[in-house]
Formats: sequence, C-alpha cells, structure tokens
Amino acid sequence: MLRFLKSLALAWAGLGLCGGLAFAAGADAVSGDWAVGKTNVVRIGPCSGSPSRLCGIIVATASGKDGRPLRDSENPDPALRNRPLVGLPLIFDFRPAGDGRWTGGKIYDPGDGKTYDAKLAPGPGGTLQVSGCVLFLCKAQTWRRPK
Repeated sequence: MLRFLKSLALAWAGLGLCGGLAFAAGADAVSGDWAVGKTNVVRIGPCSGSPSRLCGIIVATASGKDGRPLRDSENPDPALRNRPLVGLPLIFDFRPAGDGRWTGGKIYDPGDGKTYDAKLAPGPGGTLQVSGCVLFLCKAQTWRRPK
C-alpha cells in the first residue's frame, strides 16, 4: 500500500511539473514586447501578484500634439486622468487555456476609459490576436513584434 501511495504521489508531482511546463510554453508564445498600432508597445509577462497569469503594461507610446507624454485622459476616475500612459496596465489576469491561448483576462482601452473581457491567441506569422468583448460584440486586433 505504501508503494502504491508513493507511486501516486510521484504521478501527481509529475502532472504538476508538466502543467508548469505547459504554462511556460504557452507564456513564451505571447510574452515579450508587442507593437500595438504604429506608436504603442505593450510588454506582456507574468503578473506580479499571480505569476501563473499574464499581464501587460504600456512601455512606449507617442507623444501628444504638445510634445508631452500622453495621459490616461479618458479614465472614468478623475484622479487617474493625469497619469501617463507609459507604465499603465493594459491587459491583466489572463489564464492559460491551452494551445498557447489565454482567456479570462481584461483589457483596458485608454481611448474610451473602459475595461473589456479579452482573449489572447498566437496568430499567423508570429502575431498575437487580441480580442476584447462586451456581451456579444467583439473587436479584434493583430499585434506584431516591434522592429
């Protein structure tokens, strides 16, 4: 009986290790820097408080017409409207869903100050497919690695 329990414990440990490897492999497909549009760059990696989930912050963006850094001017919280977009959490709390896909996360749109349910999936040619949804209406973007 003891030998059976040891075998069972080793099998569970092996499954946990494989699950960790699957997380790492899936995270590798979407981790790193991504160009969003022509001027923004988002860096995706493990969330600081939950390393088994993915988050992303804006690490570069264009300047405003006045030459100053762009601000989160559409945020519904007036106290946050003056914060710069660089360093802003853009995507957060994504969980692995298999095949390199990530679900259950949120994406913040600084253009309208709203947060949407979102999904991430590797796309053709090393791209990242990002979709945000409200009820049944979804909007998708293709992000590329910056040059």
